[in-house]
Amino acid sequence: MQVIRGFPARLGALLLPGALLMVLPQNAAATAQVTPDAAAAGLERLTHRRVFFGHQSVGGNILDGVRGLSPSAKAPAIVEVKDASTAIARGTLAHAFVGQNEQPETKIAHFEQLLDGGVAKQVDVALMKFCYIDFTSSTDAKALFEKYRTTLAGLKSRHPGVTFVHVTAPLTTVQRGAKAWFNELRGRPVFGVGENVSREAFNALMRQTYGGKEPLFDLAALESSQADGARETYEVNGRAYPAMVPDYSDDGGHLNAAGQARVASALIAFLAALPEAPASAKAGP
Repeated sequence: MQVIRGFPARLGALLLPGALLMVLPQNAAATAQVTPDAAAAGLERLTHRRVFFGHQSVGGNILDGVRGLSPSAKAPAIVEVKDASTAIARGTLAHAFVGQNEQPETKIAHFEQLLDGGVAKQVDVALMKFCYIDFTSSTDAKALFEKYRTTLAGLKSRHPGVTFVHVTAPLTTVQRGAKAWFNELRGRPVFGVGENVSREAFNALMRQTYGGKEPLFDLAALESSQADGARETYEVNGRAYPAMVPDYSDDGGHLNAAGQARVASALIAFLAALPEAPASAKAGP
């Protein structure tokens, strides 16, 4: 475990309530590395399903990773959905750029609008993810999660034939070294420190609410874990928080080729392993 130490106690205002801190996954293991053969098998299985994915730029990175998996294998078509009337054929990984970055509530609303507007009638699986830029050090993670939870509960009730997958919020790297020390000395924010605390507050609620109960793809755990399971963390007031492994990004937030391959292969394996909905509840042809 790589640990970035030394951030002072004045960041204590960013810390979560003690009861919530207890559910943060200090030693949670991320999904194991997926072999090329397993990724190819997952891609082929998804040629018999219809998946809808709402996202922004990091989601685009993940889809680039999917395109790069086992290019010789049978794979679902990746099709952008412009509006709810777009036809989605079986064997499609449909996706849409939902909402606006830095306005996460708009992403929830747009995802709901597309599903209710007709997409839900055509798909077997649906998921949406936030972007790292949707979270600042002052984000009210509890309020955002409650908006997400109530919206997804409504969607699940209205569309029982769709399997809804929950996705933890992605992380960023944390600034380190002389530049981080100098910024801290001058009272300036250190990139990633406060923001990742907010992201982890949201992710803790996702795990607490859905873990072991509904499908949960732990993107944050994947981003903060090496292939061998070693975790990238930093400390604030003695508490460990996860950060993105630097090798997975060239700019500290978006996924590079290595990060894309890691997350895409895990997502494909996860989606392919989902049980099929009962025939009586499935979307129409």
